[in-house]
Amino acid sequence: MGSVEVGEKKALGWAARDPSGVLSPYSYTLRSTGPDDVYIKVICCGICHTDIHQIKNDLGMSNYPMVPGHEVVGEVVEVGADVSKFTVGDVVGVGVIVGCCGSCKPCSSDLEQYCNKRIWSYNDVYTDGKPTQGGFADTMIVNQKFVVKIPEGMPVEQAAPLLCAGVTVYSPLSHFGLMSSGLRGGILGLGGVGHMGVKIAKAMGHHVTVISSSERKREEAMDHLGADDYVVSSDQAEMQRIADSLDYIIDTVPVFHPLEPYLACLKLDGKLILMGVINTPLQFITPLIILGRKVISGSFIGSIKETEEVLAFCKEKGLTSTIEVVKIDELNTAFERLHKNDVRYRFVVDVAGSNLVEEAATTTN
Repeated sequence: MGSVEVGEKKALGWAARDPSGVLSPYSYTLRSTGPDDVYIKVICCGICHTDIHQIKNDLGMSNYPMVPGHEVVGEVVEVGADVSKFTVGDVVGVGVIVGCCGSCKPCSSDLEQYCNKRIWSYNDVYTDGKPTQGGFADTMIVNQKFVVKIPEGMPVEQAAPLLCAGVTVYSPLSHFGLMSSGLRGGILGLGGVGHMGVKIAKAMGHHVTVISSSERKREEAMDHLGADDYVVSSDQAEMQRIADSLDYIIDTVPVFHPLEPYLACLKLDGKLILMGVINTPLQFITPLIILGRKVISGSFIGSIKETEEVLAFCKEKGLTSTIEVVKIDELNTAFERLHKNDVRYRFVVDVAGSNLVEEAATTTN
């Protein structure tokens, strides 16, 4: 690396260098702190399944070196002159988006995640031409618009998954008017997003059915997460039992799967809400939609406003994520386990408690 320019700050993280997805220590510089920027010391960062797609270039859009991580919780250590929302010492969060155009219809409607000029928290280029890097690092600089306060008393490692997994479930329930008690909902796939779906839907007073590919997670879903019902998707009799019974299904499965079995579970005007990032075309026959006025929709994370709402909701209801905390030098193992669905249910990296500086300082760039 060249010399650090005046005002720029050095960062130490773990980066992928190529589509193998293997991460290793990496040193780089952040942009200068602008008048609307918040300089954050990272405390912890959750691991999302999308991180796998990015580090392995599954979508054909990856740029390296890449420091992933978009469920970031940290402490404010410096603020720009025009920052009004935060002060030094605040515990804050950063999610998937760190920039937008600010003038399009989604932006003016507080739906900046749908801005066509959105800037991702990593694997993107900021307005100054510098690559964005994520939360598996010791520091970040983020515009105040894309930073949220973590509620007082909420454990930081519990807050991290809410910045992606939590708000990803909360947003469509809010948008589609599915927050009223008494609704019957389905959660397809019981991973990082799915387990938060069960908890949030139950806290809203919904009857929740978990639909999974095997019996393996029945006890977990029913006894620990509080689901009301559990159905194995390959059991035709069980799928027939819940036919025409659900107001919505939140589909979190990130790999190709047929849609017809789940469309059949929806009642009149029911909604199948897709959340998994899948790069293979999905198929369905139209009568399943037409004859029930059913809707297939997608939903992408949530807005900053919705992120603030889900944090407040979880604090009020006492909801917690089910997590496993790892150190940053365990990242590669954690990604391998996540790829095999061997996690209950979200990894969170203890960045501040990792020996990051010493490891990264030995790396040549």
